[in-house]
Amino acid sequence: MSRNTIFLTCSIVLNLLLFHSWYFHGEWEQSWTKSATAEAEFVASISCSGHGRAFLDGSIVDGKPVCECNACYGGSHCSVFLPECIADADSGDPMFLEPFWLKHAASSTIVVPGWHRMSYEFNDDSLISKELDAQIRKLHAVIGNAVTDGRFIIFGVGATQLLHAAVQALSTTNHPSSPSRVVASTPYYPIYKEQTEFFNSEDYKFEGDTSLCNNDNGCKGNFIELVTSPNNPDGQLKKAVLQGPSAKTIHDFAYYWPHYTPIPALADENLMIFTLSKLTGHGGSRFGWAKIKDEAVHQRMLTYMNLSTYGVARETQLRVLKLLKVAVENEGKEMFNFGYQTMRNRWRKLSKTMSLSKWFSIQELETQFCSFSERVRGATPAYAWLKCEREEDKDCNAVLHSVNITGRHGSLFGAESRFVRLSLVKSDDDFDLLLKRMGTLVSQENNNDGINKIMTHTNEFIGTDKFTEPLIVVDGVTNQFGSLNDLVHKLASLENLASRDL
Repeated sequence: MSRNTIFLTCSIVLNLLLFHSWYFHGEWEQSWTKSATAEAEFVASISCSGHGRAFLDGSIVDGKPVCECNACYGGSHCSVFLPECIADADSGDPMFLEPFWLKHAASSTIVVPGWHRMSYEFNDDSLISKELDAQIRKLHAVIGNAVTDGRFIIFGVGATQLLHAAVQALSTTNHPSSPSRVVASTPYYPIYKEQTEFFNSEDYKFEGDTSLCNNDNGCKGNFIELVTSPNNPDGQLKKAVLQGPSAKTIHDFAYYWPHYTPIPALADENLMIFTLSKLTGHGGSRFGWAKIKDEAVHQRMLTYMNLSTYGVARETQLRVLKLLKVAVENEGKEMFNFGYQTMRNRWRKLSKTMSLSKWFSIQELETQFCSFSERVRGATPAYAWLKCEREEDKDCNAVLHSVNITGRHGSLFGAESRFVRLSLVKSDDDFDLLLKRMGTLVSQENNNDGINKIMTHTNEFIGTDKFTEPLIVVDGVTNQFGSLNDLVHKLASLENLASRDL
């Protein structure tokens, strides 16, 4: 055997060994991901009894991550229910989608290496991922909820930042002596008022309800109208009220997704704002986007974003890109059907409970044809807009506090205090407790009605000479008493029972 043949044979064997090592073990190419994968899967495997979650960046006890429990649960594994805790229906934290992402852990997980996108800008000197821009346009095309052709897209740290950037951009050309008047139709999202007043700009002022200054009553000046559709808090589909050259509109479409509403048509507005939180549930990622028709407005908003945060974190954009790819799989049917079914079940359960009450009511929403599901369907709102109907219940939130429920006070939305917003988008634990407490409230109402019926009939009998064997109806059941003493004892028993329920 020649020397060349020996060298060739050794070379082939060596390459085969190297290929075998790479293909079957991945030691060279994949070893740096192994520890990260093992760490993430270890934390995900920690049992929190279905009432909490352990996180990579969570608290460490004895060198191990510990469970972070849902509200009203405690213990090292979140297995202890805390019966006296408050049912928090104030926050709009969209945790109802968490089960979907747990099911799709593999397809939605990303690994971010230490050298990922260290530069301030992308290679084209922009602050926006072109792939994410394209994915957002694909998302809207799949769902059919908003026009993207002929629109500029910019990213923001959530919709809140974009809302202020839009107000600032639309008021920039106004004369300082005549600031733009920011308005919204009651009930409106509180952040509109709070944010506008917080920045205290000379270029714009919050004026309140749109109806106070519409086209019919001759109000003068430049207006910026904020339109939320579906509306937060009542879920109604809204349109702009003000028209004309002095009126500019910002459309907040945070909830214009099949989770919450039928999609009757493509939204085709000059300035539209969306947020990831109400789409996928990832409020903590702090990501939103605006679609803008006018190039000058786009440039002013872009300047605002560059000066305030210099864009959105590259890691956030990478994660959003991954999430949206999952969202549009199978034409979006899996994620949006999960969201719709969850919200529909919650709305039906709450509506059934409230139908038994005369003291409380929730909003009524129309059924419409949905272009996404291709059928007529009802709304499945993110919030219940609860009203206390009794004249004496002027502070509805205080009434709810009597059964350990906290909602968002109606006055914050520019409405009466007899209204309260109740969040339906939180975790299953949160919703189940809210539903139970609302059931308790309605049961107390029915118990009180039963006692009132007894007292009414008693007063009628006391005023007559026919009290020998009175017949009294309590909640539809006829009761016969042989004497006044029997009646008194029965009343005392019912009153004691009611006091224990209260």
